[in-house]
Amino acid sequence: MTAPTRTLKPATGLVAVVGFLVCVELASGVLQGFYTPLWNDVASNLGVHVSDVNWFEAAQLILSALAVPFLARLGDTIGHRNVLLLATALTAAGSWAIAFAPSFSTFLVGYALQGAYVVWLPLEIAIVHRRAAETGRQALLTRRAAAVLVGALEAAVIAAALTSGALVGTIPLTVVLAIPAIVVTLCLIVVWFGIENRPGTSTQRFDAVGLGLMTVVLGLVMAGLVVLRVLGPASPAPWILLVFGLASVVPFARYERRLDEPLVDVRLLTRTSQWPVQLTAFLIGMSVLGAQIPLSTFARTDPSEAGYGLGASAGFVSILIGVYVIFLAVGALLFPVSTRLLGERGALIAGALVVAIGYALWLPFHDSTLQALVNMAVVGCGTGTLLPALPAAAAAAAPPNRTGFATGMTNATKTIGGAIASAVFAIALAATGSIADPSSGHAPLSGYLTVWSVCAAAALAAAVALLALPRRSPNP
Repeated sequence: MTAPTRTLKPATGLVAVVGFLVCVELASGVLQGFYTPLWNDVASNLGVHVSDVNWFEAAQLILSALAVPFLARLGDTIGHRNVLLLATALTAAGSWAIAFAPSFSTFLVGYALQGAYVVWLPLEIAIVHRRAAETGRQALLTRRAAAVLVGALEAAVIAAALTSGALVGTIPLTVVLAIPAIVVTLCLIVVWFGIENRPGTSTQRFDAVGLGLMTVVLGLVMAGLVVLRVLGPASPAPWILLVFGLASVVPFARYERRLDEPLVDVRLLTRTSQWPVQLTAFLIGMSVLGAQIPLSTFARTDPSEAGYGLGASAGFVSILIGVYVIFLAVGALLFPVSTRLLGERGALIAGALVVAIGYALWLPFHDSTLQALVNMAVVGCGTGTLLPALPAAAAAAAPPNRTGFATGMTNATKTIGGAIASAVFAIALAATGSIADPSSGHAPLSGYLTVWSVCAAAALAAAVALLALPRRSPNP
């Protein structure tokens, strides 16, 4: 008699699935927190000016904006777990390219490719939402899982930033940069063996024409923003690109509306249960992705030279970012509680209002480190509430064969909002009316006031837009 063989089986229970997905978000946190303390060392190692690292962020935002809608929709077609595997493999490839990049261009390509990780959280929410379908508490369990996932993400961001800051200078930079690559590779193994594969719910053929049109739209808009960041608002080139990009939205939307299974479901996005969520993601993305570099540069500015700033060390900037991330996690973990008390719509509106208050506090209170810490704690708490809430709300309001698309679009619109804000803030902070040389002189205080005002106004506009969201029971 032969002994029965044991085979590794992927998790099927909701708790186990969330546990494996937490590992994915821990890897995401490593990617988002690990590189921040290293940029000066990376620039020195590549032989470029430290201001050139902005190109890495721009390249990653462009790829993310193009890839997220495509990968999210593909998840509805071939299965969310399969696309999560694909996105993780691309991220691992980019991470290894970063570790061993011999030149600026290689690092740029690797960092851009690493941007595939942006689709992880939307796909995870779609996986959880589908597996919770048989429980009778699908929306509630999805919200709770989203809070846990984002909490794990933010904890990993803090740990990664502290780890990289401690290691840099003590071991070779290549070894330091290999750590995220190892983490993402292990994450790939976790997804492969830990998450059960379920087929996609959409049976129609893939919308290749829609993908091409969407690439034209986003490509032109993102190219216009990059050129605007480089050449400044006086050049006609970025405005021409932006006008053509916005104009190309019309034929794209018309084509997509004619299809039963479009890449971008325009009809779904125009529903009152979706457009406030997607617009909020866009508006909140302006502060989440666009305001972090201005925060760092303001804190590092010497008030004896510029007349403003905190004169902080790099260590304090890490603490400031750490406080922000801690309160992001607090907001994420409080999301299920606020939903029970206020309902889904009320929790979303409250989160947006808290973000608006936090950035409005910067306008009169920016003269001391204590004021900065309080401001960022308030901003972090509100933002942390919204980060898990938006994909969960989008999934709850989408049909079963559109959950991946709906959750993915929250990240895509957030990325586009961050890219637009990044260009606007770069111009506002220009010292001489040009951003060709960001190292010359100090940015005017009015530039920072503009940044904080735009972030506060965007969050307030998000709260107003969310008033249009239909009320739903907090425990459906």
